[in-house]
Amino acid sequence: MTSRSLFLCLPLALAAQTSEDATAIMTKMAANFERSLEARRQFVYEQKVRSSLVRTNGEVSRVERRQYLVTPGPAETEKKLTSFQGLYRQGGTMHPYDKPGFQYKGTDLDGGLLSGLTDDLVNAKNTRDGIPRNLFPLRAGELQHYRFSWKGEATVNGRRAYEIAFEPVRKGACSLVDDEEECGTRAWRGVAVVDVEELQPVRVYTEQAASVPWGIRFFLGTNMRQGGFSLSFVRVAENVWFPAVYGTEFRFNALWGYKRTVTLSLESSGFHKTDVNSSVQYNTAGVTP
Repeated sequence: MTSRSLFLCLPLALAAQTSEDATAIMTKMAANFERSLEARRQFVYEQKVRSSLVRTNGEVSRVERRQYLVTPGPAETEKKLTSFQGLYRQGGTMHPYDKPGFQYKGTDLDGGLLSGLTDDLVNAKNTRDGIPRNLFPLRAGELQHYRFSWKGEATVNGRRAYEIAFEPVRKGACSLVDDEEECGTRAWRGVAVVDVEELQPVRVYTEQAASVPWGIRFFLGTNMRQGGFSLSFVRVAENVWFPAVYGTEFRFNALWGYKRTVTLSLESSGFHKTDVNSSVQYNTAGVTP
């Protein structure tokens, strides 16, 4: 092999090596993350959720604030709605309501849309915290859908962390009527930040990897411009990390005229143990999204 050929092959070899390292880190992270789910059953905490719909002129058409008490269970975590406040716009005035899914008239699209999206994004079934599993490559079953590459290192809250980029293995996107498991791809690419010492997730940022298929946009008049998702974790004990700050914003166009910007944020706090020997409070005031 000539020196020129060696020079050209070296970057490819290094890229392959760093990709293998990145995949190995994410595999270990996913295993640690799943093991920590059992330890997370010992903690009770609160979740505060704010979701809203904004019109193209900048007016807020509807906003909801929810508060949940999150209690661990044998198979999944129970979330009890402890507080709810809603406001909807009629003319130039915002009016209150006190139940999710409230519609003030038969053609009130905002009510069904905001309630449904909020439930889908913060109350997903068979999860420990209500955050859908397929949004982030954090579980072992999700890793097969992504390709990983090394970005570098960072310092987060005084701790060393790896930065791992990810993208879907398969190009394209599922349609709005397809199930992602059957479709076999994921819609997100982004960066995962992993704690070096405990190999637990610290932060994950995503953006949409593919647009809504042309056929869906044309025949159903529906399109979404996704700003992506962000998820930050807080360390409440050794090898126990909880999703603490989670959010998204995207634009939703449907029915050839109905347009809204959707915003959603979730904050978890007040973590304390449920065992009889201790009741320790953990402060999450310093968590940043």
